[in-house]
Formats: sequence, C-alpha cells, structure tokens
Amino acid sequence: MKSKHLTAVLATVVALTTVTACGTSGTTTNNSTSTAPSGGSGTSTTTLNIGLSADPPKLDPSLSSALVDREVMINIYDTLLQLGSDNQIKPDLAKSYTVSPDGKTYTFTLQQGVTFQDGTPFNAAAVKFNLERDMEKISPRHAALAAVASIDTPDDSTVVINLKKPFSPLLSILTGRTGMMVSPTAVQKEGKDFVNNPVGTGPFQFKERVKGDHITLVKNAHYWQSGEPKFDTLTYKIFTDPNVEYMNLQSGAVQIVDAVPAQQLQSLTQNSAYSVVNKPGFGYQGIWFNVKSGPFTNQYLREAVDQAINRQTVVDVVLKGEGTPGYSPFSASSPAYNASEDTPPTPDATKIKQLLTQGGQPNGFSFTMQIAASPVTAQMAQVIQSMLAQYGIKMEIQQLEFGTLLANSENGGFQAMQLGWSGRLDPDQNIYSFFYTGGPLNSANFSNPQVDQLLDKARTETAMDQRAQTYSQVMDILHQQAPYAFLYHQHNVIAYTNKLQGFEYVSDGLIRAGNLSMK
Repeated sequence: MKSKHLTAVLATVVALTTVTACGTSGTTTNNSTSTAPSGGSGTSTTTLNIGLSADPPKLDPSLSSALVDREVMINIYDTLLQLGSDNQIKPDLAKSYTVSPDGKTYTFTLQQGVTFQDGTPFNAAAVKFNLERDMEKISPRHAALAAVASIDTPDDSTVVINLKKPFSPLLSILTGRTGMMVSPTAVQKEGKDFVNNPVGTGPFQFKERVKGDHITLVKNAHYWQSGEPKFDTLTYKIFTDPNVEYMNLQSGAVQIVDAVPAQQLQSLTQNSAYSVVNKPGFGYQGIWFNVKSGPFTNQYLREAVDQAINRQTVVDVVLKGEGTPGYSPFSASSPAYNASEDTPPTPDATKIKQLLTQGGQPNGFSFTMQIAASPVTAQMAQVIQSMLAQYGIKMEIQQLEFGTLLANSENGGFQAMQLGWSGRLDPDQNIYSFFYTGGPLNSANFSNPQVDQLLDKARTETAMDQRAQTYSQVMDILHQQAPYAFLYHQHNVIAYTNKLQGFEYVSDGLIRAGNLSMK
C-alpha cells in the first residue's frame, strides 16, 4: 500500500482529528507527556508559549501529513503563495504570477534577496528542487502535482510550471505544504534526518525539541519581511489531553492554544481575559474501513456500520454541539458544498438489519477500531460502540499512540480506524488523494474506476459549479460503497490571552506567530 498520510487535530474536543510520527535522530527523546500545568505562569514579552494538542511527527512539508506538523511548520517555512484572512490567494515567496490562456502554463516571479535560515539563497533553483521533491512517490504531495509536466527556471527569480492539462487547484495547493520551501542544502546535508532539523525561510528557525514535551524555535534574525517576528522565542508545549492544555492556558504557562474542551468553551468565551476563535472549518472526521482485509472487504457490512451511527448524537454528546453532523468531505464553508449530499442518514433499524443479512452476518459481527489515545476520541468511540451494539455489532476499541496509528493507516494494519482531515479551501484537496486508486491518503485502499474518472474530470474543470456537480456524482458512489464513514465537520478553535496582540484568523486554523506580540 502506498503512503497514506491522514491529518487530524488529535485530542481536541471540538475537532477530533489525527497527526503523524517522526524520527528521533537529532532530537532528545522523552516519552512522557505533560499531564499538569507547567510551571512558570509569568508572561514574557520575548517568549511565546503555544499549546499543541499532539506531538508533531514530521517537520518536513514533503513528508508531513499531520495538522499539528503544519501548526509548527507555518512559522518555519514560508510558502510560494498564502491564504489570506479573506480566503483569497495572495503573494508570499512568489510576489506575482500569470496563467496562460489555455491554463497549462503558470509563471511565478519570486521575491529577491531572500535567504534560507542556513544562509543559502532562495531562488528559482530552490523552488524547482522543492517541487520535484514533492513529486516523488515517497511524498504525500505527489498526487497534488501529478498534472505537472515540467518545471523551467529561465532565471534566478522566475519559475515556470508546465502542466499536462489544466489543473484548477494548483494555486490553492501552493498555499499549503506543497508551497512550503525547504533549504535544498539542508536536505542534502541532513538526509532522512531533515524531519528533525528543518530549515526554511520563515520568521522562526528550529532550535531543539524534547519529544513528547516541547519544540523550541528562535527568531530568524535575517527574516525578509520587515518588522517580523516580534518574539525572540516560540516554545510549543505538547499535550495529549485538551483539559490539561486548557489548564495551562488558565495558569499562564501557555498564552495561546489550538484546542479547548467543549465543556469549557462557553465559560472561556465569556471570560474577558481571553479571546476565543470558534469558526467552522473545511475539515471532516470519520472512520476508515480497510476494504482489502478483514470484515470490511464486505461492502454490506461497511454500509451497516455507516448507517448505524447517529451523527447528531455524536456531535451533541461528545462535541457539546461544537461541530456539524456531516456525510461528505465538503463542509458548508467549501465551494463544493451540497446540503443534500452532506446530510447524514438517520439510523433505520430495518435497513441496517437488511444490510447485515446481505453481508452474511444477520446477527451482527465483531471488529476492532483503532483510535488515537486521547480522552475525547475515546469518548466518541464509546458512543459509537454503544450505537452499534444495538444491532449485534461488537466493536473493540484499541487506543494507540498517534504515530503508530498513522503508520497502520499507511500499511493497512487495521480493520477500522478513526482519522480525519483538517481540510483545504479547494475541494480537490479534500477528496482526490483519499479516494483515488493508489492515492497517498487512501487508507482504505479503495479503488473504483468511475470515481477515478470523475475525480480526474473535476481537476480539469474551471467552473466551480461544474466541479461541484462532478463531486456530487462521486459522493453518490462513496455513499453506496462506504470506504469511509463521514461523521462530522469540526470547528477551528483557538484561544489566547488578551495580552497577546496581532492575531489574525485564517480559515486553515493555523497560528501564524510572525506578527504576534505581548502587551
């Protein structure tokens, strides 16, 4: 099975998602995880402490698949283009671009005078190196760049991407990991250990990490953006329990967090000492079924589990209403959103029993669902477990460290698995790599020629209404074959002390620290 990296926000009550695993070479290994408020409640004007809901596995954008990786990498790496707070695509390392009338040639003009944090120059050759690295099969990015025919560098500040055919999502893709520029020199020097010693052009550069405890970044003194960054040091403190992360925010040990327990959200919102962002995102959560081995090779049994889950109950009980029941990869924030396609079915006992009978298991069956080790994810699994038990379906819950969970998703070492995706603005990035045959995020190992044909078709369509219609056809097939049980669309929740200034929310939910400062 090919590399299948799913991202999710691990252990957040308002966004049950998941992350990735990284090597230990070049890092200090410490398997303990913070379980109580850290010491030191004093607020510093030179150090910003950020709470993370999981330990980032891979700080290499070419190999990363975890949202929590992106939360750190957004401050180490700049991107060719960036997503603005208005959801518009704007310049970053590429200061301008043009697109040919046939949609097959993109020409980018780069910022000049930019250097990587190791002192080496950022130029067209570096961009070509990065994009070609992402096109290698080992990278989860390769499917995103499958339409690229060649990359030309006529001079140091110009990059020309030639496509095999028009590819509507390209600009959006370059605002994410594919657009994050790493130092070619550092990659060649560090080899496989680059994941532990990242080098980019961003406002902060990597200093050190203690695995499972913290990651420290320091100011990039030669940053090309005038006036940034304000802080000398960023320290990411890692928590696997959102309640502990919340306690650390209240104690002052961290000043901003990427998750808030749903049961604490209302009271924190009403506390004038804090600001809380709580907005619907582009992502989704759900359950993968392994269609190549175990009970879920049987389509009817996949459908039975899918139909037996009451999504509204999951949202109400586990998320305290801070989410939206869903049945597709496209939330209401997506330009491809279709309300009828995204409305989940209400469990129908007669239909579920019929599906079990068609699947040869009229009295039910047993399976194991793997989940990330977090109290919130465990609660969700237990709620689903009780729903399935009504139909004789016995679900065993297996909690795993997230890196192990993700590795299993890549090698097919599971029967069912709870994993989600943080979502992107362009709908292609929420569906193609997950359900295309051999896609790098296709954890189910699902394959359907008609789905492949439709997903390819949507990539070449330029009008979003046409693309949305094509995606609706895909969803009709996915609902019937059920390689994945879509559960809900999570909210992006970020909370911070009001002493922190300069925060600007962007719909990808990432904390950009370059312009932040303390009163």
